[in-house]
Amino acid sequence: MEKIVFVIPNMTGGGTERVVALLANEYCARGIPVTILLFAGNETAYPLDPRVEVVRVGGPTGGNPFLQAARLYRMRRFYRLNGDCQIWAFSAMGAVFSAAAAPGRRHFFLVSERNDPDRYEHRRIRDLSYRKADVVVCQTPDAAACFPDAIRKKSVVIPNPLECGEMPFTGEREKRIVAVGRLNAQKNHKLLLHAFAAFVKNHTDYRLELYGQGELEAELRALATTLKIDKHVIFKGFSERVLSEIKTAGMYVLSSDYEGVSNSMLEALALGLPVIATDCPVGGSRAYIVDGVNGFLVPVGDAVALAHAMERVADEPGLGETLGREALKLREELAVSKIADRFLALTRRKR
Repeated sequence: MEKIVFVIPNMTGGGTERVVALLANEYCARGIPVTILLFAGNETAYPLDPRVEVVRVGGPTGGNPFLQAARLYRMRRFYRLNGDCQIWAFSAMGAVFSAAAAPGRRHFFLVSERNDPDRYEHRRIRDLSYRKADVVVCQTPDAAACFPDAIRKKSVVIPNPLECGEMPFTGEREKRIVAVGRLNAQKNHKLLLHAFAAFVKNHTDYRLELYGQGELEAELRALATTLKIDKHVIFKGFSERVLSEIKTAGMYVLSSDYEGVSNSMLEALALGLPVIATDCPVGGSRAYIVDGVNGFLVPVGDAVALAHAMERVADEPGLGETLGREALKLREELAVSKIADRFLALTRRKR
């Protein structure tokens, strides 16, 4: 099979990067050549098979046209030297740059939409690039519905793969509430801090652990101090072993304003953790959580509802265990091997 080239800005510790790492490692194990093309950085936070080639064609440009032109030149040269490769762009800008770098070339071109399409600022240029793709992979039907007809017709819904190597925990859960994700505005950790401030008044033996890094860390630390919960809130930073670190927690919370599908939420469900998530666009949470059956859904931005759901998990005997047991059913459905097969089937369909 032709080389698969994943195009992504960087491989820092985010959900999309984890998906790319999982798929790249899976394909390498099958003997398929894989390259990860980084166009805006040089980090590789997640473990990669030594056979995965990592190519760096530039760093952040800050909108500088000369740096963008240099990046484009390096990408064009790479695609010319790898004329039989497949281009799998796992970012909107990766699709834009790849479409510009390989005009007229006959690469199989796959785009994977990783977020809420309505939140993207430069939709016209993105849509022009997506029209050049052979297939556009969306994470939910709601995401596919955001696009014009020409793109929607070539859209396919494929969920995220799960790394199921970490075994679920079945003992008595610790009084920890955990959240995993970048510390940025999209994830709305401020909402979580406000909800936790209400929750901890009657649950003083609980602590909140935030896993991830981001530009809002200082602001979130200051808010925790203002809310007088800083002694209960721990900023854990990025961890390569995050699944083993959160598996014994009492509950997992996703407080995002919008998501494609949160990979960390799926991983928490697959560990059997009681999960509470905002019912945010573009439907990624509700695609996997049946409210009150295998987790809880709460309205976006509603700190009162979030605190109430946390209280239910903490206070109702056996509820967390019941939710977690139902959530475990996702493990087999979203196994890496099955999701990898579904991506490969798209390439065969287009031959």
